[in-house]
Amino acid sequence: MKRFVTIGSVFLGNTISALGIGGFLIPAGMMMGGATGIGLAVNHYTGLPVSAALAVLNVVLFVVGAAVLGKAFALMTIISTFYSPFILEMVQQLIPEPLTQDIMLATIIGGLLVGLGMGMVLRVGASTGGMDIPPLLLKKKAGIPVGVSMYAFDFAILAVQATFAGLERMLYSVILIIIYTVVIDKIMTLGTSQIQAKIISERYEEINRAIQQRLDRGTTLIAMKGGYLGRESYEIMIVLGTRELPRLSELVTEYDPKAFMVVNKVSEVRGRGFTLGKRFLDKGITD
Repeated sequence: MKRFVTIGSVFLGNTISALGIGGFLIPAGMMMGGATGIGLAVNHYTGLPVSAALAVLNVVLFVVGAAVLGKAFALMTIISTFYSPFILEMVQQLIPEPLTQDIMLATIIGGLLVGLGMGMVLRVGASTGGMDIPPLLLKKKAGIPVGVSMYAFDFAILAVQATFAGLERMLYSVILIIIYTVVIDKIMTLGTSQIQAKIISERYEEINRAIQQRLDRGTTLIAMKGGYLGRESYEIMIVLGTRELPRLSELVTEYDPKAFMVVNKVSEVRGRGFTLGKRFLDKGITD
């Protein structure tokens, strides 16, 4: 089932991304990084369709990447490598006219769709292929961080497009990159973000017991010493869902209205009670 979900997410993600590129960004003449950006430059100077240039580039990079990075990489990349140029060509044929004449609207909608599509692919551990591959090769062979080389490639690709797209399009492209980068980040952490709360109170034992019994959440007691009075005590640390925070606040206030509580947002939590089922040690069962 997990394999089917992964494959389905890769197909759907590439389809959504192609809709954003073919339906909004290409008709608006937007600049882009990555393999699509190279395809746009090739299209401008040679007239070759973006989908055709993308297909050639994807295949070449896939072959090189598979030879250097191995079979596991090839299996995770093969769908995007061959499906993305195909679905982009289909979108361009089905939508021959721009969906909007407003450049800003095209930038926003296109960025949202590209970010959503790429985020879906990356979330399941697959690769979008194309210009994802050279940074991985440089990381393996030269030890250059993936993020550094990826930004360098994108900057170079945008610089080439700037020679024919103009300053205004380049500024819109900056907005585009910001939009789909933020959306990818949100999709990658969707459903995994939680709240971490730290509670300092003289009645920590009662609060700790109440959290376990009434909220059904595990806690950690951390030894601490007050900076002003020098009293030794314990801090309660708990991780819980965002919707559970009001209940926690009510519970803490019920036992100690003067309790000190610090709340932070964490991007991902793994382990018992989150990615693993809860275990009731006192009953010896696992739900």
